[in-house]
Amino acid sequence: MMKVIVVGCTHAGTAAIVNTKKLYPEAEVVVYERNNTVSFLSCGIALSVGGVVSNPEKLFYNSPQGLEALGVATYMEHDVLAIDFKNKTIRVKDLKTQEIKQDTYDKLILTLGSWPIVPSIPGGDQENIVLCKNYNHAQAIIEKTKEAKKIVVVGAGYIGVELAEAFQMKGKEVTLIDAQERIMSKYLDKEITDLAEKAFTTHAIHLALGEEVESFKGEGGKVKEVVTTKGSYPADLVILCIGFKPNTALVKESLETLPNGAIVIDDYMRTSEPDVFAAGDCCMVRYNPAEDKRYIPLATNAVRMGTLIAYNLVEPRLKYMGTQGTSGIKIYQFNIASTGLTEEEAKEINKYEVASAVIEENYRPEFMPTYEKATVKLVYDKQTRRILGGQIASAYDLNEIMNTLSLALQNKMTVEELAMVDFFFQPHFNKPWGLLNQVALKALSE
Repeated sequence: MMKVIVVGCTHAGTAAIVNTKKLYPEAEVVVYERNNTVSFLSCGIALSVGGVVSNPEKLFYNSPQGLEALGVATYMEHDVLAIDFKNKTIRVKDLKTQEIKQDTYDKLILTLGSWPIVPSIPGGDQENIVLCKNYNHAQAIIEKTKEAKKIVVVGAGYIGVELAEAFQMKGKEVTLIDAQERIMSKYLDKEITDLAEKAFTTHAIHLALGEEVESFKGEGGKVKEVVTTKGSYPADLVILCIGFKPNTALVKESLETLPNGAIVIDDYMRTSEPDVFAAGDCCMVRYNPAEDKRYIPLATNAVRMGTLIAYNLVEPRLKYMGTQGTSGIKIYQFNIASTGLTEEEAKEINKYEVASAVIEENYRPEFMPTYEKATVKLVYDKQTRRILGGQIASAYDLNEIMNTLSLALQNKMTVEELAMVDFFFQPHFNKPWGLLNQVALKALSE
């Protein structure tokens, strides 16, 4: 009987476990998780803070009991201290009893996840400076928000902007700080971020962009002020959302990794050690638009990769297709999504002759009772005509269009092909030329 040990259990780990038990019901599956929960959707924390989701408990889609019901030996609050790949053994500590034991495996699945980047900033150890990643963080943020009046969010990526909006909707005074000149600059170009930034300033959120945090000042051990390179901002609660790094201290000396510690995997989720697989935020992804290996911690990547491990556990069966880094977000009235490279990022890579086309178009005919404007951007290589990325923003939810574009990127389609792809037309939903057709046709004429 095959014995499978899983280290870590959020998105990738849960997907690997559930699918392993489905494909190999006789397998002995053991999971070690250092927290006391599994499968927490941290991308829902802002929804919980804003009251859209009534409490953070609803953000779990599985539980230790759920895994045990599948026949999985589930050890919560157990920390794996060391792995001997040669002898296929692990050393693990029970964090409740401090007892240390050894266990053996036939197949090892590393789903170690990520951890927030926490730069060393003077005053950073004061009370009311909180991270935003797991269930305990969610509880702390919700509890501290009740008393806080002035909240500073450091980091204007997806999590930071969602939290800033949620805090403002709760009637707080909010400052959003980022070292970049634009919010969400990793995912979106200026045409789209301008819309989101205007929505923020309209709702009295102060944007402190192009500023780096230099120190936190406080009184009586509690934070009171955030000092940046350009100013200072009063705060009785600070949330750090600067980004994430792979949680791979356990293995980065013994497995092949990227410079940032992300575990290198092949097309079948195998690491550089035999019978050792890895998935999720602790791993690299193959990024199709740039044709390189990079670190993109997204829950979508994690569940896909965790599932792939199960299919490839015994033999290579199902190949990893890579990722386009497709993502979406709702900010006030705007539904926003992106896939692939931004124009800015594509230019920085310096391997493409980058061009773009942007349209502003009503998503359905003007003779309909209502219609909303959509801003759509297409990024492509002028020389090869290959599509490199795209973005959309609209008050109407058209985000699925970016999933369609992701498929175009996956299959290396050209602007010409996208312009003429067969999309249906029905006045309730769209125009005779779909939005992707239209933006590609504009690219042809430029």
